[in-house]
Amino acid sequence: MISQQLLISGVGGQGILFISRLLAETSIAKGLPVITSETHGMAQRGGIVISHLKVGDFSSPLVRPGQADGLIALKSGNVALHRSFLRSCGWIAANVSEPFPVSGELEMTTIDADAIALKLGNPQAVNLVVLGRALSTGSLFCTTEEVTMTLIHKLQEKPALLERALTALNAGTTDCPRS
Repeated sequence: MISQQLLISGVGGQGILFISRLLAETSIAKGLPVITSETHGMAQRGGIVISHLKVGDFSSPLVRPGQADGLIALKSGNVALHRSFLRSCGWIAANVSEPFPVSGELEMTTIDADAIALKLGNPQAVNLVVLGRALSTGSLFCTTEEVTMTLIHKLQEKPALLERALTALNAGTTDCPRS
């Protein structure tokens, strides 16, 4: 059975909870058990928001330090804040404008999701661009196609929103070389 612990980190208003729910619904569609938990902090004032997502046979919702398989960081500063949650061989997918080195055995892929979302005319789509980058690594429990099906199911009655969401997700998989 698949077993994966993820931390999704950003600031209020970036859509952390949306992509957490999207991944949770994708897990359910695959028939996998999933647990999520969020901490909001001062989210309405641009404060840090963290979502814990566990896919597999887990009983507690929070990811403990040193136990996460992956970190999806929608804000570059959150990499340093939350990398302690990662296993020694964990991976990071991060929204950064300038790539920076990560010590140890951690695998990191970056994308300038802010610039890409602006180029798409959809600045709120940073979350889906970074999720697209994370999916493109093959490190997540699901594929881009599976998340696409979840998006279609979720937004089928809002075709314009669906098209913008799919464009953003796909931009994350193709628009920038991995680092």
